[in-house]
Amino acid sequence: MVQVIPTHIKDAWDKWNIRGAVILSLSLQAILICFSPLRKRTPRRLLIMLVWTSYLLADWSANFAVGLISKNQGKELKPDDPPQDKKLMALWAPFLLLHLGGPDTITAFALEDNALWLRHVFGLVFQAIAGVYVVLQSLPNSLWVIILLVFISGTIKYLERTTALYSASLDKFRDSMIQAPDPGPNYAKLMEEYKAKKEARLPTKIILIDEPDKEHRPKKLEHPSLALKKTKLLTHLEIVQYAYKFFNTFKGLVVNLIFSFRERDESLEIFENLADSEEALRIIEVELGFLYDALFTKIAVLHTFIGTVSRIVASGTLVAAFILFDKRPKKDIHFQHSDVVVTYTLFAVGIALDFISILLFLFSDWTYAALRSLKENPEEVLSSRRDKFFNWLLGLRELRWTKQVCKHECTDEGKKPCIKEGDGKCSIEQEHEVLTTPFFLRRWCGSINVFNFIAYATNAEVVRIHDARGDFRRISWMIISFPFEKLNFIIQKVFGYILDLINDVHRWISHRVNALSRNHPWARLTIYPIYFEFISRIPYFIISVWDILSEFFDISDTLDIVHKTLFVHGEPMTKELWDFMFEELRNKSKYGDSPENARRISLARGEWTLRENLPEDAEREKLVRYVTKVDYDQSLLMWHIATELCYQQHEEETIPEDTDKKHEHYSYREFSKIISDYMMYLLILQPSLMSEVAGIGKIRFRDTLAEADKFFQRRHIEDKKSVKIATENILNVNSKTDPMSVKGDRSKSVLFDASRLSKDLTEMERTHGKDKWEILSKVWVELLCYAACHCDATAHVEQLSRGGELINFVWLLMAHFGLTDQFQINKGDARAKLIIGK
Repeated sequence: MVQVIPTHIKDAWDKWNIRGAVILSLSLQAILICFSPLRKRTPRRLLIMLVWTSYLLADWSANFAVGLISKNQGKELKPDDPPQDKKLMALWAPFLLLHLGGPDTITAFALEDNALWLRHVFGLVFQAIAGVYVVLQSLPNSLWVIILLVFISGTIKYLERTTALYSASLDKFRDSMIQAPDPGPNYAKLMEEYKAKKEARLPTKIILIDEPDKEHRPKKLEHPSLALKKTKLLTHLEIVQYAYKFFNTFKGLVVNLIFSFRERDESLEIFENLADSEEALRIIEVELGFLYDALFTKIAVLHTFIGTVSRIVASGTLVAAFILFDKRPKKDIHFQHSDVVVTYTLFAVGIALDFISILLFLFSDWTYAALRSLKENPEEVLSSRRDKFFNWLLGLRELRWTKQVCKHECTDEGKKPCIKEGDGKCSIEQEHEVLTTPFFLRRWCGSINVFNFIAYATNAEVVRIHDARGDFRRISWMIISFPFEKLNFIIQKVFGYILDLINDVHRWISHRVNALSRNHPWARLTIYPIYFEFISRIPYFIISVWDILSEFFDISDTLDIVHKTLFVHGEPMTKELWDFMFEELRNKSKYGDSPENARRISLARGEWTLRENLPEDAEREKLVRYVTKVDYDQSLLMWHIATELCYQQHEEETIPEDTDKKHEHYSYREFSKIISDYMMYLLILQPSLMSEVAGIGKIRFRDTLAEADKFFQRRHIEDKKSVKIATENILNVNSKTDPMSVKGDRSKSVLFDASRLSKDLTEMERTHGKDKWEILSKVWVELLCYAACHCDATAHVEQLSRGGELINFVWLLMAHFGLTDQFQINKGDARAKLIIGK
C-alpha cells in the first residue's frame, strides 16, 4: 500500500496535534487582545486582515482542539501510540472553553456577528458537555479541583461574550432604549366626567393647555452643570462625562429611533456654548468610542455591577487554579515534561492576558464616566484627588496638534506676504495645526483619505498638501512603494512586448499560410483551416476565458480597486478645517428651530449656500441648477472636477490684496480641495458609506474616465502625467454649448459639464466680487453633510472598526446641532381641563 503521507510526518502529527492546536488557540487569543483595539485607530488593511483571520480561526482552533482531546480520551492507548497524559489533557479542555469566551477587546468583527448570539448559546452548551465528557473519561483525576476552577472561569468568560453579543444585536440594542408604553392622558375618564357634567346640565367646556413649544418655554436645562460659559474650558474628565451623557442619548441613532425637542435643545445648548470647536471634536471622538465599545467589545457589559463581579470571580478562579496546580504534590503525579510546559504556558499567558484585560477595563473611558458623574455646580472643578488623577490620566490621550507651514503657489509677485522662491516662482506661506496624536494614544485614525480624479486619469504623482508623517514613515513608504512602481512599469512593458510579439508572429504566419495555400491545393485544405479556424483563435479563446473568470470572481474589479488605492493618501486633520466645518453647522443650527427647517437644511446639497451668498439673479440660478437639476452622485463628480480645474488655475485679479483676506482666500481654497478629494474617495472607494446616495456613480466615473482618456490621447498629453497640463487643455475647450445637446445622454460623462461649471464659478467671482473659494468650500460642506445624514447608521458604526472617517464625525455633529429628521416629537401631551361655568 502506498503511503501518501510519510510515516515520520504522521507520527509527529499524532504526537503534537493536540498540543499544537492548544498552543495555536492560545496564540490567536494573544493576537486578538493585543491587535484588535488598534483597528479603531487605523484603516490599514494588513492589520484588519490579521484581526479578521485571527477572529475566524480562534473559534475553529478551540473547537478543533476540544474534539481532538475528547477523541483521545475515549480510546485505549495501543503500544505503538504516542504517550498521552489524559489527566493533564482533561485540564486543557476548560482552557479551550476560556479561549472560546474570547478577549474583552473584541466580541464581534462586524455588526452581523452580534446577530449570532443564539449560536454562541448552543456553542456554550455543547462545549460544556464536551468538557464534562473529557473530565469524566479521565476520572479518577487528582486535578479535578483545578479543572473545576478553570471550568468556572471559562464558563463565565463565554457567558460574558454571549451577553455582549446579545445586547449589541440591533434588535436588542433597540429594545433596550425603548421606553415603557405611553398611553397619554386618560381620555376615557375625562370624557366620562364631561358626559356626567353635561347630563347634570352644568355649563361645562373642555380647555386644552398645550405643553409649551420651544419658542415659549424657558431655556432650562435638566442638569445644572450643563450651564456652560463660552469662556470656560472643559477639563479632560468633563469631556468624557459629556460624551458618556450624549452617548446614552444619541445611541438611538444607530437603530433609527426618534428624539424629542428636549434632547435636541439640551445638546444644542451645550455645543453652541463650547469654548472652541476642539472641545466638540474631543466629545464626539469619545462618544464614538463608547459606541464602538458597546457594539464590538465586552466593555459595556463588564461595566455593570454583574459584569464587574463576574470578572472578579473569573480572574480569581483562574489565579487560584494556577496556585493549586503549582503547589500540587510532585511525587504523587508524574506528567510528561512537555505537557507540563504546555500547561504552565496556558496558565501564564492566560493570567497575563487577563491582567491586560483588567488594565484596559480600569483605564477605559467607561470607568471614568461611571465612577465620576457631572458636577452639580459647573464652577466646581476637580475637587478631589481622584478627580485630579482621572483628569491627569485622560490628559495623556488629549489631541496633539503640530504647527506646520505649507506653501501655496501665488501670482502676486513682490506683494506681501508672498515670498519669491529660488526657481523664480512666488508662493504664500500659511501655518496650520495638523493632528499628530501618537498612534497608541489615538481614539481614531485622525486623517482624511483623499482621491483625485484627474490625478488618477493622468497617472500623475499624488501631491500632499500637508504631510504629518515622520522621516522614518516617509522614507519607509518610499522604499516600499518604489519596488511596486517599478514592478508595475515592468509588467506593463513586458505585457506590451508580448502582445506586440504575438501580433508580429501572427502576421508572419498568416502571410506564409496564405502564400502556401495559393500555390498548393493540399495546403488550402489542411494547413489553412487548421491555422485560421483553430490555432489563430487560441489567444482570443484565452482572453474570453479570462474575461469570464474575472467577471465571475470579480478579478477585474479587485485589480481596479488595488490600482485606485495607489492614488489614495491621507491628509491629516487640520484644526482650521474642523473649525470651519463646526462654524458652518453651528450657524445653520440657528435656522433649524423646527423639524421642517432642520430637515430642509439637512437635505441641502449646495443650493442653501448659493442662495444665501449670492444675489437673486440669473447667474445664481445658473450655479444652483448644477445641484438641483442633477442627481447627487452626478453633482459630486461634476463639482469635484470643477474644483480641481479651479485649483490648478490662478487668476491674479481675483486674489485679495489685504493680507488677512489673502490668507482667508487660500484657506478656503485648501478646504475645498481637501473635502472635494475626500468626497471622491468616499464615492469611489467607500461604497458602503455612500450606498444611499451613490446612484450610478460608478458608471458616471467610468464614462468620465473614458472620455478623459480619449481626450488626453488626442491632445498627446497622456504620457506627461501632469494634472496642471491636463486641466489647462480641458479648460481650453469651448464648452458654451451643453455637452448633452451635442453627444446625447447615453454617455454619463460629466467632464465638460464640470468645465462649464468651473468657468461659471470664475464668471460669478468676477461679476459679483464673491470669492469663489468661499462659495466652493461651503458648498462642499453641504455636500458632505448631505452624505453624512443620508448614510445608513449601521454603515457609520461599521466604519468605526476600520479607523473611523470624517463623515462619522460630521454625522454625529449634525445630530448634536439638531440638523437631522430624527427630532420629530415637537410637542408633548396636551393637558385638558374641565371648566364649569356659573
